[in-house]
Amino acid sequence: MVTATSGISLSERAAAHVRDYLTHRGKGEGIRVGVKTSGCSGLAYVLEFVDQVDPHDQKFEAHGVNVFIDPKSMVYLDGLEMDYVKDGLNEGFRFENPNKKGECGCGESFTV
Repeated sequence: MVTATSGISLSERAAAHVRDYLTHRGKGEGIRVGVKTSGCSGLAYVLEFVDQVDPHDQKFEAHGVNVFIDPKSMVYLDGLEMDYVKDGLNEGFRFENPNKKGECGCGESFTV
């Protein structure tokens, strides 16, 4: 595992949300952020809890939360900023990705 000092960041709200979920689960080393081929624009974000750290992942720390990224996804996610927002009845993670060149109309997928 490679520990990095920059590359991805979480807002305080996003980190607090992840910490709450990890506490309720009762286990976990952090979250893994990745991409998968999906949607009408090509790529979609994938989030999962990390119980077993992959030695090839890059590790970032933000507000006490460990964020892991696999090497294949790093090229698409370097510089990513994650926030957690509530807007009326809707809530979820918001991604600000400097590598994104476009996205589909529904916002579920993006291109680089």
